[in-house]
Amino acid sequence: MAAAIASYCQHATVERGLSRHTISAYQRDLHRYALFMSGRGVGDPDSVQPSDMADFAVAIATGSDGGQALSQSSVARAVVAVRGFHRFCVAEGLASHDPGTDWQPPAVPRRLPKALAYEQVAALIESAGVGGDPAALRDVALIEVLYGTGARVDEAVGIDRDDLDLDNRVLLVRGKGGKQRLLPLGGAAVTSIEAYLVRGRETFARGNSPAIFLNSRGSRLSRQSAWAVVAHAARRAGISTPVSPHTLRHSFATHLVERGADVRIVQELLGHASVTTTQIYTRVTVDTLREVYSTSHPRALHGSPGAS
Repeated sequence: MAAAIASYCQHATVERGLSRHTISAYQRDLHRYALFMSGRGVGDPDSVQPSDMADFAVAIATGSDGGQALSQSSVARAVVAVRGFHRFCVAEGLASHDPGTDWQPPAVPRRLPKALAYEQVAALIESAGVGGDPAALRDVALIEVLYGTGARVDEAVGIDRDDLDLDNRVLLVRGKGGKQRLLPLGGAAVTSIEAYLVRGRETFARGNSPAIFLNSRGSRLSRQSAWAVVAHAARRAGISTPVSPHTLRHSFATHLVERGADVRIVQELLGHASVTTTQIYTRVTVDTLREVYSTSHPRALHGSPGAS
């Protein structure tokens, strides 16, 4: 089982071009899967039954296998990894049957993204810039890029100087699977980036790193550090709910759709392969419209027509 899993992860990396973070998550999921099957006396992919796969999904959701109980989205990811693994084993002749074809995993309810209000975004940016020192200039520029473009955190910290065209207000990012896309930069983002490049970045520079966002050692800012920057700014702004770079990505998309942007344009900006992934933001808009209607329309809270 272990050798087959290693081959599958190599295939997913080289042939499918999945990101290293996705591969790392798949490796954790499949290692846990192998341990679960080993505990049942199942040592190779050909011996797995659909009932084994179903029991594994329950075990990781509840933690009954001795591991941490996973969220619904993490269980769904593990199921994808396991099913892909078994399809790979059949295709490569490592197994004669795919137990996943006879098992339909339970549907995972899609949760609405948690977006910040416009005022909260403004407060977040203002709190990040307190002090006006080089770190503050960097943090403001980073948050403006995350919210202003909807870039993933890996894409944002991966930006190099050659990826920026401030004259034409565009930014090149590299998304999942190495796919590139151009993103427009708003005036606020351009202004904050220019301020950071002129008065902040050189303070951190140690050598010839091409990275835009640098840490105090002169190296490229890590995704973990970017998360810390956003979380710290949110605490200073008095935002009580958890805020991450992904929250800013959700807020970017939600605010665009709320203001009338076509969902297919938002799809392109986010780098989603399918528009169905982006359509979840239309549900956010419906909720917003319903809230506005219920508080504004004079007949919204009355009974149905004809009611006494």
